[in-house]
Amino acid sequence: MKDVLKQLARDLKAEKLRTFLTIFGIVWGTVAISLMLAFGTGLHTQLIKSTAGLGDRIVIAWPGLTSIPFEGLGKGRKIRITDDDLTTARGNVPGLKALSAEYSNNLKVEYGTKTLSVDTSGVAPEFGSMRNLIPQAGGRFIDDIDLAEQRRTAFIGNKLAKDIFGETPAVGKTITVNQSPFLVVGVLVEKDQDSSYSGRDNEKMFIPSTTFRALNGDKYVDNFVFQAAASTDTKAVIEKLRSALGGRLRFDAKDKEALSMWDTTEQFQFFDTFMLAFNAFLGIIGVLTLVVGGIGVSNIMNVVVEERTREIGIKMALGAKQRWILSQFLFETMLVTFLGGAIGFAISLTVCAIFPKLGLAEYVGNPVVSPLVAALTSLALGLVGLVAGYFPARDAARLDPVVAMKL
Repeated sequence: MKDVLKQLARDLKAEKLRTFLTIFGIVWGTVAISLMLAFGTGLHTQLIKSTAGLGDRIVIAWPGLTSIPFEGLGKGRKIRITDDDLTTARGNVPGLKALSAEYSNNLKVEYGTKTLSVDTSGVAPEFGSMRNLIPQAGGRFIDDIDLAEQRRTAFIGNKLAKDIFGETPAVGKTITVNQSPFLVVGVLVEKDQDSSYSGRDNEKMFIPSTTFRALNGDKYVDNFVFQAAASTDTKAVIEKLRSALGGRLRFDAKDKEALSMWDTTEQFQFFDTFMLAFNAFLGIIGVLTLVVGGIGVSNIMNVVVEERTREIGIKMALGAKQRWILSQFLFETMLVTFLGGAIGFAISLTVCAIFPKLGLAEYVGNPVVSPLVAALTSLALGLVGLVAGYFPARDAARLDPVVAMKL
C-alpha cells in the first residue's frame, strides 16, 4: 500500500496541470450534483412549509347556491349550514379526523386608546391544529372549556398583537371586543403563509364559535374546515361528507356550486410530484457533469499506464499477477476520485452553511445536504471512479511482459 501511494504521488506530481484539471473536474461534478440536489431539497421543504401555513392538508368548504334541481326543488336555493348539521354529518362520515365550523366578521377591538377593526373568526378548538395556529410560549389556543362555557377568550395573530400591545406581552391582557371584555390567551407563533382564503392569520383574531354566535347572533356558518385521518383518503371523505350534508339539507351531492370545496392536499401532491421530477432533472445534470470529470480521470490513467508500461512489464516478469496490476490502477483511480469528491463535498457543505445567512430562505429555502443527497452523490462518485479506472487498469493488466519491457 505504501509503495502504491508513493507511486501515485510521483505520477500526480509529474503531471501537475493534468492532475489539477482532472481533480477539478471531479470537484466540479461533485459540487454540481450535491448542491443541485441540496437546493432542490431546500426548495421543496420551503414550498411545503409555506403551503402548510394555510393548514395541514385540510379542505375548506363554503355553502353556496344550488345549480341542480333536486327532489322537486328548483336550482338557485341558498344552502345554509348550522353547527348541528355539521355534527350530524360528522357522525356519518368515517375517516374524518377533525371538523370545525367557522363564523367570520370584522369586530371592533379596543385597548387603551387604540381602536381597530379586526377580522375575527369563531371556531372550535380543533381548528387550531388543522390550520397550524401554534401558540407562542406561555399561551394556548381555544380549548373545549372555552367552547362549552362560551368564554370570552381570544387567540390573536402575532402582527395583530404587536399592533395592539407593541412589545408588551399580550397573554393575560384584557381587550374589548364589540364593547365586551375578552381575555387574550394566546399569540400566534410567526409562520410562513403563502396563501389564504380570508386574510393572513398573523392579522386575525380567533374566539370560540359559541361565543361568536352569542356576541353576533349568527346562526349559519360562513364556511367550515375539515381534515381526513389520512391525506390519501381525502377524496373519499369529501364525497362522503357531500353525500351526508346533501341528504340532510336536500341538495344533489354532485352539485359543486351548492357546496364549494378547496382541497389543499392537491397542492402538497403537486409539489411532491413536481419536486421529484425537478430533483431528478437536477441530479441527471449533476451526474453528467460528474461523468465529464470521470472522463478526465480515465484519460490521465491511460497516460499513466503508457508511461509505466516498462515498469508494469518488469513487475509481471517478476511474478506480479494480472489481478494485482488491475487492483493497483483501480485503487489509484478511486483515490484520485475520492480526493476530488472530498474537496467537492467540503465546498458544498460550506455553501450550505453560509447560504442561510443571506436571508433568502423565504424565496428558495435553505439548501440541505441530506443523507439521501450524500448517499446518491457518493454512489455516483463511486461508479464514475470505478468505470473511469477499470478500462485503463484492464489494459495494463493485459500487457505482455516481454513486449512491455521493450517499450
